[in-house]
Amino acid sequence: MRSSNPVFSRRGFSRDNGYAGFNTAPQAGGAAVGAQGNPYATGNPYAQPGAGADPYAQNPYAQNPYAQQGAPQAPVATGNRMTMDDVVMRSAMTLGTVVVGAVLAWALLPVSSTSYGLAIGAALIAFVLAMVQSFKRKASPALILSYAAFEGVFLGVISEMFNSRWSGAPFQAVLGTMAVSGATLLVYKAGWVRVTARYARIGMTIALAFILVMAVNLLLVVFGVAEDGGLRSMGPLGAIVGILAIVLGAFFLTLDFKQIEDGIAYGAPREESWLAAFGLTMTLVWIYIEMLRLVAIFSGDD
Repeated sequence: MRSSNPVFSRRGFSRDNGYAGFNTAPQAGGAAVGAQGNPYATGNPYAQPGAGADPYAQNPYAQNPYAQQGAPQAPVATGNRMTMDDVVMRSAMTLGTVVVGAVLAWALLPVSSTSYGLAIGAALIAFVLAMVQSFKRKASPALILSYAAFEGVFLGVISEMFNSRWSGAPFQAVLGTMAVSGATLLVYKAGWVRVTARYARIGMTIALAFILVMAVNLLLVVFGVAEDGGLRSMGPLGAIVGILAIVLGAFFLTLDFKQIEDGIAYGAPREESWLAAFGLTMTLVWIYIEMLRLVAIFSGDD
């Protein structure tokens, strides 16, 4: 099962024990039957026999003098492994760039048709940059930070637009995003949600169905078939759709958390922390936008 997050999708999303993780096709000549090959690590020296396969097995970048002799593999050098500090620092840099871009856009671009056009242009550029990074084999910090900057411009303009009509909506949306993220992390760490391959399949099916329905709805609105935004209206139906979108955002966060946890546990290279930050940023932007719409709907001020 592949990850919902395009940042991690090329690595797969399954392990032999049913839990989600980085995964590639098994390599020929593996050290054990059923082991999952991955170009990022030499194997988990602490794994117990019969336990879930290490998705970071067989690292071509690490020197392993025992690999050709069939002897047990040596542990990976810890200097180049991804750590939680790496993820936190890269995430802070990426989200900080989004915030700076948003603040500058809010301050320098007054609400007008021109700023709205700039916001749409920034969103399209951010989308293209995100797709380019998603299909690259390696993380590109410059590309990720550029994406964050353009995404920030887009968020700054639309936040100012919402604030001009629903005063305080952006601040409430930020608080809502933090609340959803914190609650999701709490639920995940408490073990109330087990991110298994089955969980990912069901969630991804719902998410893809949601995206497809929203795409059809957008076309109907553009061609005048659906009025007032259709399913994305500012009424009760739009609120229901918005709540579902936020729940899906929380689902994406659980997949992101599991990918980060597996990356640290199995010795992913440090550059993977940039991809983790990228994935978290995209998910948080998704939740913020949906939260912004939801706050506007419940404000009741049309």
